Amino acid sequence: MTYRLDQPEQTVQPARRRTGRLGAPHFGSLPLGDPTGGADAIRWREQVDRKSLYPRVAIQRDIVLTMSDGVRLRATVVRPANRFGQTVLTPYPAVININPYNRLAVDALDHTLHAPLLGKALRTASASIDAGGTGLEGLTTLTKTLSGGVFDVFGINRNLVRSGYVQVIVDVRGTGASQGKWQILGEREQQDSVEIIDWTSEQDWCDGTVGLAGWSYSAINSLQAADKRPAALKAVFAVEGCDDIVRDIYITGGMPSAFIPTWLSAVNLLKWVPNPSSPIRDLLRGDTARWARDRIKSPATEIGSLLWGFLTARDDRIFDDPYFDERDPQVDRIEVPTFTVGAWHDLFGRSATGIYERLQMEPGRKQMLVGDGYHLDVGSGYGGKSSPPRLDVLERAWFDRWLKGHRNGVEYYGPVTMLQQGGSWTSGHSFPRAGVRTQRLYLHNSPSGSAEHAVHDGTLSHEPVDHLTSLHVRADIRGAMSRDMTQVTAGAAMALGPTFTVDARYQERGGLSFSTEPVAEPTTISGPMNLRLNVATTAHEAIWAVTVNDVAPDGTSTVLTNGALSASNRALDESKSTYAADGSLLSAHHYLSYKRKLPVPADEPVRIDVDLVPTDAILDTGHRLRVDVYAASFPRYLTVVPDLIKARGRRQRLVLDPRHPSYLTFCAGGQL
Repeated sequence: MTYRLDQPEQTVQPARRRTGRLGAPHFGSLPLGDPTGGADAIRWREQVDRKSLYPRVAIQRDIVLTMSDGVRLRATVVRPANRFGQTVLTPYPAVININPYNRLAVDALDHTLHAPLLGKALRTASASIDAGGTGLEGLTTLTKTLSGGVFDVFGINRNLVRSGYVQVIVDVRGTGASQGKWQILGEREQQDSVEIIDWTSEQDWCDGTVGLAGWSYSAINSLQAADKRPAALKAVFAVEGCDDIVRDIYITGGMPSAFIPTWLSAVNLLKWVPNPSSPIRDLLRGDTARWARDRIKSPATEIGSLLWGFLTARDDRIFDDPYFDERDPQVDRIEVPTFTVGAWHDLFGRSATGIYERLQMEPGRKQMLVGDGYHLDVGSGYGGKSSPPRLDVLERAWFDRWLKGHRNGVEYYGPVTMLQQGGSWTSGHSFPRAGVRTQRLYLHNSPSGSAEHAVHDGTLSHEPVDHLTSLHVRADIRGAMSRDMTQVTAGAAMALGPTFTVDARYQERGGLSFSTEPVAEPTTISGPMNLRLNVATTAHEAIWAVTVNDVAPDGTSTVLTNGALSASNRALDESKSTYAADGSLLSAHHYLSYKRKLPVPADEPVRIDVDLVPTDAILDTGHRLRVDVYAASFPRYLTVVPDLIKARGRRQRLVLDPRHPSYLTFCAGGQL
């Protein structure tokens, strides 16, 4: 029997021999439709957790790589070793991680997670402690990442190395112990990645085959390197990478994020901490002097330009500029098998599905796994009875298949595995889900009776209003206690309680709310969304923030997706926007450049299209869909000082006009 990757979702086939489009005969249960991976995943996990091929690893922390421009990068090389600690001479495939977070931090993590007794105790406690339904639920969600495998993908993966791999971990130039100036994913840094791959493939301990892996920054530079198509690179495993830094996090809707200055400051501080693995040798051969000289030349990379741009709006990096075009991975150029992991409320939420959609290869060679979480909790709960395998298990299976040629069936997993918001984990063949169709709901001023706590309680209707109505809304700081806050803190704020994750009613007190009637049966929502608004302001700039929520019968309002736009950035690039078959705008792509900013007339309505992060959710019977409209969401969206001056003293209003209706366009199965 031949198994195809396009079988219906949520179907599990019995165990039998199969041949797939992607390779030779394989034995096992077909995982398609089973997010756990079935019998195949049991074997993947057993291969990771059982006794390894080699009992120990040998770690060299003082490797020097000289780039073509003379800059010396520092690396750690981890190789298999026998029980006496002697390095194995057999060449094996190499897995490379390149990150800016200082190998000193990676070493500390490795020592902690592999300390006798302590490491195992931490992983066991992480997997077993669950405070779900209590005020500590967010905290235990964060701690469960320890048992979810992401730190093995990020740092030293001893199990992977002991199974017959070499791992190479490199400090990005200008960070950690590496010399040079940090470029923040720039062109020279991308060239470094290619040269690191070439250097690795030529070492006598490497069999010439290389994979790239990483979480966040190292996932992005893995995608960047893959688009250069180096000959030795055979596979990528990227956890929470990004293909559009501007729209995901840097200046969403034309507004800077509080995350960027915080993150830049942290990396700049870390780059001043020297790696103590070889202090005397570094001093004698002049590496310490060169390292210090480069740090003095660029003591706080990009902090000054970011501050200048925020204060004056005169730095190109505060807009969508060629600076960012150079840094976005050209995903459609990638040819090697690529496994991507994301989350609906990640910092890079748009990229969770966007990378998979842009990969120009057969499903199976590309895989997408998206959870209902944030940036820091990726992998939390993975490995459970109804969840995907742990990330370290998937990484091992992926590289075993594409670097070693093992017919382990991982190409038949997924290829689209998602935790449906409001539902459960599912696996299928497409995103958006099959069977959804484009729908439109209008913002109407008539009360829904479900959001009396909001500034205005309106409805989502199948018909626009029949008379002109203006609804006023003011900026406030309630966004500091919301899912927006948790998203901008990469998930850290979830430890503070449900107001920061699953219940938006506090934030809704400062917003305009529009809700449907309760649905009569479970209703799927899947894909991109666009909210068209007719808005006005008394000033010459306005800030609009939007969420789309699932409202339970008890009133709990949980954010499914969000978006924002400053009124001056409303110019639309139609060539890069997404439209439905009927011509409806599904995903707006704004220019976000200085030259394309539009004037905002005082007290004259203008049309804006707020692009919302694509999502996948199910509204259970009795639940409602809600749109919340805010005049701000601090600190998720900040305003540069010149725009803040233009907006001073503003009074914003949503104008419900039958001639220029405001409406939500989305894809759903069933009628809302």
